[in-house]
Formats: sequence, C-alpha cells, structure tokens
Amino acid sequence: METRYAAELLASSPAGVGYLLKERVSDLDDFVDALARVASGGTALDPEVVAHLLGASRPAGGLDTLTPREREVLSLMAEGRTNSAIAGPLVVTERAVEKHIANIFTKLGLAATGTDHRRVLAVLRYLDSA
Repeated sequence: METRYAAELLASSPAGVGYLLKERVSDLDDFVDALARVASGGTALDPEVVAHLLGASRPAGGLDTLTPREREVLSLMAEGRTNSAIAGPLVVTERAVEKHIANIFTKLGLAATGTDHRRVLAVLRYLDSA
C-alpha cells in the first residue's frame, strides 16, 4: 500500500474521498455504503489504510517509545547530570542507569559510532520534543 499517496490524497481535499483496498471491497453492501458516503461529500477509508497513516505519522524511534523511567533518566541527562547523579534521586544503581541509557539509545536509533556523541544526540531529541 502506498501510504504517501493516501496521505497526499487526504491532504489535498478530504471531502468526497475514498481509499479502499481491493481485497476489502468483496462485501458488496460495504462497498455501496462507502460509495454513497463519498458521493455525498464524505470519506471512506479502509481501516488498514488508517492504521498505516497513523503509524506513518509517528516517526520510528521517537520519544513516545520510551518508558516513564527512561524519560526520567533522559530528563536528568538533559540537566547535565552524570550517571551517578541520576542514580541518586531515582534510588537506583549506576548500573541500572547505564541499562536505561542503553535502552534509550536503542529506542531512539542512536547506534554507537566513532563520530557522534549519543548522549548529546539523545538530549537534543528530548529538547526538540519539549
């Protein structure tokens, strides 16, 4: 399915638009109902199309993939705290903080490279979302 095409179609004029997948129009009553809605200026969208559009609107590796604890750790990282300074207020070990930070890097798609500082990149993403 071409998610970009469906998004462009809806963005141009959502009135009188239908987007159904051919494998979903086998039920004649559903198809006629969708056709009537589009003809009267409404919309008819296949549920799978809607799911893809909603999935496409969320960038992969966004902050919404982080757990509440990981967000806390990232927030403290953004304050410039060391792992030790993060562990204290959260009442966890430094090793636990290291695990949370590793999860944050993974979820944000920040792979280890010799040229980038992942901690800074994670904080920048956090600040951009605020």
